[in-house]
Amino acid sequence: MPARSPRSARGPLSYRPEPGSIPTQPGVYRFRDAKGRVIYVGKAKNLRARLSSYFQDIGNLHQRTATMVTTAGSVEWTVVNTEVEALQLEYSWIKEYDPRFNVKYRDDKSYPWLAVTVGEEFPRVMVGRGAKRKGTRYFGPYSHAWAIRETVDILLRVFPMRSCSNGVFSAPPRSAAPASSATSTSARRRASAR
Repeated sequence: MPARSPRSARGPLSYRPEPGSIPTQPGVYRFRDAKGRVIYVGKAKNLRARLSSYFQDIGNLHQRTATMVTTAGSVEWTVVNTEVEALQLEYSWIKEYDPRFNVKYRDDKSYPWLAVTVGEEFPRVMVGRGAKRKGTRYFGPYSHAWAIRETVDILLRVFPMRSCSNGVFSAPPRSAAPASSATSTSARRRASAR
């Protein structure tokens, strides 16, 4: 259940939550402007510690952060069970609200996807970040690239899929290396001994 501080247009101290009212669990918070639009979304391992950092002396804040907290009219938060849940909820809200003060995650470059090419005769499975491409189906995003790589390893053991690039896949197969002269000689001796 989201909790919200009262809305006001008098600056950050006017909507600062009461001391002790912010929980210490992991969660995601949203700053809204006076019209109720979400202008910033963030996640925290400890909501109280993180949100308290926004309500210090404005002069101690980075210029962008100071502008954000003075533009905001309220802050609200949602408690979650784990940091991974917080990361995923933060990502979802950034994509949903497109907050003007969030730069990270707006272009999908920070979260990995599991991608499968569907426009090719032999589909390719891969882990990727960044812009999406036509002819590829995306699953995720996920918070840990190592977990996706483990999933890909399991998929490749069970399903006949490729994971190599088009260049490697379309390269002509290498012919078998010729037997060395020592191997040829020993093979001839064995054959003649029979």
